[in-house]
Amino acid sequence: MVGEPHPLWRGDRVGSDWSRPAPDGWEQRDWRNVPGPFYTANTDNCLTGRQCAPDHVMYEDEYCSEFVYRQPRTAAEVHALTCAADCEPFRAYGGDGDAHWTPELVRDWWRDRVRVREWAVTLDRKWSVSEREYEREAASGARDYVAHIDHGLADYLRGYAFWLAEGRPAGPGETLPELGA
Repeated sequence: MVGEPHPLWRGDRVGSDWSRPAPDGWEQRDWRNVPGPFYTANTDNCLTGRQCAPDHVMYEDEYCSEFVYRQPRTAAEVHALTCAADCEPFRAYGGDGDAHWTPELVRDWWRDRVRVREWAVTLDRKWSVSEREYEREAASGARDYVAHIDHGLADYLRGYAFWLAEGRPAGPGETLPELGA
């Protein structure tokens, strides 16, 4: 995606290779990041991520730091997310999640999804009635995150766990790993 047009900066291009680790490292990633190659660790609070990738980036409620709530699945979605990463002044996005996630860590994250879901529901209730426009807009992201957890995320995570275990996508008819309760 390096060199592709940047959607927010007229005339500018995506300037960084986002396959590298986040500067603060994997260990500092936000707990709300959905398992996958992209994640954030200690981002700024400039509220730029959703301008580029509203279907992938959400803000946490204390400092409005960014995190990845839906992993990209197409080249266009990767482009949108890398644009969000390019806008983030701390450059605190990482794209090396595949080197860290394991099928067991994915299952652990899934088992803890109730915590993430409850956080997003609470945030939606609070921000959907806010006087601040950016909070009202971000509340829609919280609703999208809950919908993603409830519909579709389990299938994605099962496919991702297969990818991590086998180093390739599952073929037709192949059994995907279970996530557990």
